[in-house]
Amino acid sequence: MITKNRIQNRKRLKQHIRLLISGTSERPRLTVFRSLRHVYAQVVDDSTGKTLLGVSDVSKHFTEQFKDVKGQVAMGKKVGQLLARQAAEKNIVQVVFDRNGFRYHGVVKAVADGAREGGLKF
Repeated sequence: MITKNRIQNRKRLKQHIRLLISGTSERPRLTVFRSLRHVYAQVVDDSTGKTLLGVSDVSKHFTEQFKDVKGQVAMGKKVGQLLARQAAEKNIVQVVFDRNGFRYHGVVKAVADGAREGGLKF
């Protein structure tokens, strides 16, 4: 069960991580958010404050790719692969991974593995 303390702890961890991690135009930040049902990933350039690209399992452009995927971990891996493909089109090769206060396992790890398989380096 998600309680207020768990949400506050994740936000505290997120703030601590963001003090250490920052994306630049040469090496933007790949941030992951997972809810109980969906997975979201974005590549952000913090020096300009702009989101360069984003992929989620609810994106209208990618609904065909997600029809045959079962399970949230498999969904996360597919999101990572699609994000890496879009990043390659925009000539983004290296990123800084931001787990956004979540533990590095399950869906978050699957997004990272999928992005690495797609060609992103971090």
